[in-house]
Amino acid sequence: MRSVQDALYNWLSIKVVCDARPEDTAARETLDLFNGIIKDEHHLTNIDVTTDEMMYYVSFTHEGEAKKTRFPRELIEVMLNQINQEPDKYCNFPIED
Repeated sequence: MRSVQDALYNWLSIKVVCDARPEDTAARETLDLFNGIIKDEHHLTNIDVTTDEMMYYVSFTHEGEAKKTRFPRELIEVMLNQINQEPDKYCNFPIED
């Protein structure tokens, strides 16, 4: 990911899916990937997410500096809404032991 903004957008989009679907192993694996990107490649720490009716707000520390960004809910929730509208296309395939 080239920009912090892009990385946070992707991370937050899949985090919302994971929060709504904790049993979704593919979503969890994807969130783990983006956790690595925002922490290892962009060096973000102290990440906090809040929301209201219109926006998601993300505060974080980047290279020792506190920063904030925001994303419209409709943009972040696209993936989750798509899954909810067509759940048969997004079956969970648990990892077999």
